[in-house]
Amino acid sequence: MLAIASFSVAGMAQNESETPALKHSVATNSFWSNWFIQANVSGTAFWGSQEEGMDLDNSPLKGFRNNLGFSVALGKWFTPGLGLRTKLNGVWGRTVISDDQAENANKYWTLSEQVLFNVSNMICGYNENRVWNFIPYVGAGVSRNMSYNRYAMGVTAGLLNQFRLSNKLAVNLDLSYGVHEDQFDGCDIVGDTEFSKLHNQDRTLNVEVGLTYNLGKAKWNKTPDVDAIKALSQNQIDALNAQLADANNENARLKNMLANQKPKEIVKTVKEVMVAPVSVFFNIGKSRIASKKDLQNVKEIAEIAKDKNAKIVVTGYADSKTGSASFNQTLSEKRANTVKAELVKMGVSESNIEVVAAGGVDTLSPISYNRRATVAIK
Repeated sequence: MLAIASFSVAGMAQNESETPALKHSVATNSFWSNWFIQANVSGTAFWGSQEEGMDLDNSPLKGFRNNLGFSVALGKWFTPGLGLRTKLNGVWGRTVISDDQAENANKYWTLSEQVLFNVSNMICGYNENRVWNFIPYVGAGVSRNMSYNRYAMGVTAGLLNQFRLSNKLAVNLDLSYGVHEDQFDGCDIVGDTEFSKLHNQDRTLNVEVGLTYNLGKAKWNKTPDVDAIKALSQNQIDALNAQLADANNENARLKNMLANQKPKEIVKTVKEVMVAPVSVFFNIGKSRIASKKDLQNVKEIAEIAKDKNAKIVVTGYADSKTGSASFNQTLSEKRANTVKAELVKMGVSESNIEVVAAGGVDTLSPISYNRRATVAIK
């Protein structure tokens, strides 16, 4: 079974390497994220340290050796590949002292702490939509045989297979093997032969089927692309520097023009400068204003429009590099209406505001500057 699983994992690695978009580095989540609970029905076979010389059939399928039970667990994934769970198994077992299953019956529980290794995520990369996750684990804990009032320590190794049903729910197929102190099944070791010394532990083989339910946030966030952010920031700085240079040149031109004009012409020019169109910017794909500071310039235009009872044109834009044409058309209209709503709050009559949706454009550089709405006196 382990050999087949190994080949399957290798096949998954090959298939998923062809779709690298599904794999990415993840950021560490908060402590309260990625918790889960599990509930399973289990079938367990038991072998005791006292069986030497009894000549009993070792098959785990024999009724005198196996019994049904259940398990519950609470756990957390600290990374996509590493997790911990606390698990309780029980409650109907066998103390194998004969081939009579009624005589062998006992009641017990085992509480263990287990370390989980999601090999699928470790080898193939994290993929929140993966159907099958291959999760070996090891653990240690304490058991109590309630029928014989005995306690014993033990260790466990196993393989948890999880089959995704949704982001919250998965089906479990859990296979495990446990080695326990000889008090586990209530009987001490019999005899003092070399064979007895080598077989002085009680052993269990466990097969469980059940469900996992993910509590709270169950996904892992993609880590930011730091290089891309740096490049974007540098592009924005370069663009702002270019705009500043353009503004300085325009300022020099206006000063020169004002110095050579008559007083009446100067007043006219100043009024024209005051009512020049202003821009309000938005984040990618959003219709909520990115910075309320942009509304300060809008407020000045609103005051002029109210004084003159002038009409205002609000034109919405989106950048053509992201989204379809129909999406950008709708988005540009939403952005224009957002600014219109702000103008109404400033006291501008709604009947004096005209909304235009320009859709996706590529007129400004960098492209992010096209994610805006302009406000102008008509």
